[in-house]
Amino acid sequence: MIAKLKGLLDETGADWAVIDVSGVGYLVHCSARTLSALGEVGEAVTVFTDLQVSENDLRLLGFATSAERDWFRLLTQVQGVGSKVALAILSALSAQELQAACAKGDAAMVARANGVGPKLASRIVNELKDKAGGLPGVPGAGAAVVHQAGSASADAVSALENLGFKPGVAAAAVAHAQAELGEEAGLNDLVRVALKRAAG
Repeated sequence: MIAKLKGLLDETGADWAVIDVSGVGYLVHCSARTLSALGEVGEAVTVFTDLQVSENDLRLLGFATSAERDWFRLLTQVQGVGSKVALAILSALSAQELQAACAKGDAAMVARANGVGPKLASRIVNELKDKAGGLPGVPGAGAAVVHQAGSASADAVSALENLGFKPGVAAAAVAHAQAELGEEAGLNDLVRVALKRAAG
């Protein structure tokens, strides 16, 4: 199975990207979050992948992080969640936000995704809440760092993005900074520590 692609970003669309690996173009379907994290056409990228095989289709799904891929696999195990719905959820929520929503049973947060009604959102959080803390690659397993709008951590992520860091890199750096400094850390301290990590 194809687990990872490393190459150049050749082309992008509304929900897909083409990754050129040594002259071979791989079409990967991605969440909006992953597409924004990939950067500009022509840049070197690494995409974690999941290959879905059906009777009449081979579909390669691409993810900016292994944590996002892990959540995609979990989501598609829930009845009524296909690859399109899973990608819509991962477009609306980061892996950390999805983990926190499942851990807290916050169906309303999951229902923010396109095509996800209250009933399906409830089924998702109920089925995945016990698994919310067990995924590798997600900061603070069981107690995810969630960058809520208006919070110091969300402002810090925004600040790093404005400095040119990709969303995934910025979010991960701020999550580590908050874990190091504590929940009450201020914006300036978060940005200072996160910058060191992102730049290093």
